[in-house]
Amino acid sequence: MSEQIQTPPVLQNGTGQKKVRVITEEISFKIRAAQTNGAYSLFETITPPGAGVPPHYQRDEEEAFFVLEGTYTFLHGEDNVVVEAGGTVFVPRGTMHSFANTGDTPARMLILTTPGGIHERFFSEVGEPVDAPFSEPNIPELVQIAEKHGIIIPPPPKDA
Repeated sequence: MSEQIQTPPVLQNGTGQKKVRVITEEISFKIRAAQTNGAYSLFETITPPGAGVPPHYQRDEEEAFFVLEGTYTFLHGEDNVVVEAGGTVFVPRGTMHSFANTGDTPARMLILTTPGGIHERFFSEVGEPVDAPFSEPNIPELVQIAEKHGIIIPPPPKDA
């Protein structure tokens, strides 16, 4: 049976339907694809200092990042770009990207994906409860699950 999704028309800061931890990111599901007829999904993420996500690209979706608090450094294609609160980054499908919190306090941003649903399924499959003790992720398994959802995480360069 599929999950029935009902959300109030307004969500206050710090709220969301579901929260999971994916590696070090705390993800709150804000707006689900089922609420937008599949048009988009919206997430809030909190990134600890020094943490972030590895370089990757999506085959089937675009992403937009809206930095709310803190400082992130994004890999966008071949460029590294520092983005502070109020900044936005758009990533077309097929573009290699990553981000890291390069500040010394937790950073927070909204992530919009279109079409919706792909990242929801990925986060639901690999996410842990936010109150569970941290465990090192099984990277080969994470890479395989990501690829199943059209999120491609290439191996790091041999000289890295």
